[in-house]
Amino acid sequence: MPPEPSTEPTAEPLAPSDLSYEQARDELADVVRRLETGGTGLEEALALWERGEALADRCQQWLDGARARLDAAREGGPGAG
Repeated sequence: MPPEPSTEPTAEPLAPSDLSYEQARDELADVVRRLETGGTGLEEALALWERGEALADRCQQWLDGARARLDAAREGGPGAG
């Protein structure tokens, strides 16, 4: 008999590019908390730092996109020009 598929979440986190702003922000806050708490080995701390950098970049991409949309709406909105 083949093994039953696992219903547990995968150990691999989603790529930052696959996360919504809220997901990336929440995970980034968790990474910061874990780094501030300490108690991790050097390798884990480095991995957390790298993940945090990628998550921060993703959040910035979302914010930059939102800013561009707001600017575009202002330029094309009533009273523009």
